[in-house]
Amino acid sequence: MSCEHLEPSNLPVEPTTPDGCQECLAEGGRWVTLRLCLTCGHVGCCNSSPGKHATAHFQNTGHPVIRSFEPGETWRWCYVDSLTG
Repeated sequence: MSCEHLEPSNLPVEPTTPDGCQECLAEGGRWVTLRLCLTCGHVGCCNSSPGKHATAHFQNTGHPVIRSFEPGETWRWCYVDSLTG
């Protein structure tokens, strides 16, 4: 199965909060791992984190693709099609 959302997501995106999850930093929360929105650069925490802010960002904005924001990881995930790229 192919995913139209994963195709254009190789463009570089600057993280809005390179030091961590935007919401966790503002609220004093904690995260497990980080995800980068490839539409706007939002940095959110993963679903293993208490806030699940990356998924919440997708639900609020509809931005379909994130990538891991962990050192050495380059995988991407499309929320719309539930596919890894």
